[in-house]
Amino acid sequence: MTLTLTLPPEKEAALNAVAQAEGFSAEQWLQHLVEERLQSAAPTVATSQPRRHISERIIERMSKVPPEIMATMPTDGASQHDHYLYGHPKRDL
Repeated sequence: MTLTLTLPPEKEAALNAVAQAEGFSAEQWLQHLVEERLQSAAPTVATSQPRRHISERIIERMSKVPPEIMATMPTDGASQHDHYLYGHPKRDL
């Protein structure tokens, strides 16, 4: 692939200076950065888990909540969510 970058003169000068300080031409330095970035990203992509349904993720996380905390959770949380989230009076059901 060929890529053309248009940089203002001051940024071009800065790029050349940084590349030269590391012993590269600007093109070599940018190629090195791209290769380095792609290598560091590759394991993340290769080892990522398949997507799971949100309910599976919720069940997994809720299974880690200690039983004593679960015992204090309201049993009418779904039907009275406005009360628990916003402090509204409980609704008659």
